[in-house]
Amino acid sequence: MKRLAVFFPGVGYHVDKPLLYYSRKLAEQYGYETADVTYGGFGKGIRGSAEKMEKAFFSALEQAEKILEQVDFQKYDDVIFISKSVGTAVASAYAGKHGMKTRNIYYTPVEASFRFMKQPGIVFTGTKDAWVEFEAVERGCEEGGYPLYVTEDANHSLETGNVAKDLENLQEIMRVTEEYIGS
Repeated sequence: MKRLAVFFPGVGYHVDKPLLYYSRKLAEQYGYETADVTYGGFGKGIRGSAEKMEKAFFSALEQAEKILEQVDFQKYDDVIFISKSVGTAVASAYAGKHGMKTRNIYYTPVEASFRFMKQPGIVFTGTKDAWVEFEAVERGCEEGGYPLYVTEDANHSLETGNVAKDLENLQEIMRVTEEYIGS
């Protein structure tokens, strides 16, 4: 069985940060080839600006198209998209545009992501995420039928500021992530 995991980072959350770094390690452990969608060039002040967020989304989607144009998705039996923040919208829009069937791990989706999220997956969020209201994520998951994993007092990086607690939380997030990847 050929497997591929594609990583869609956030605006300031690249693939070497904990959620995506350890997800990659888990995917590789389960025999997935990996590909990164390393977009960038976003302006400042995106958070809180619907206009700048939309511009960042379209820029990231355009970059994803170029980065992934050489990938032959048809040769894979299982494709999983692992995405963070605005990357959740990009991954979802990309899959929808190309009529793909993917499994998804959505880390801290922004509210706009739920307009594009049509593929199966699981969602992780924090209760103190400054990029999205917790209730909006709850509502999006309920309407879309997505299992929601909540980290109490966590920000957009799923961190609380207490290192020991953050490591404990990360371990639980990766346990759930591994369970999903391995299923």
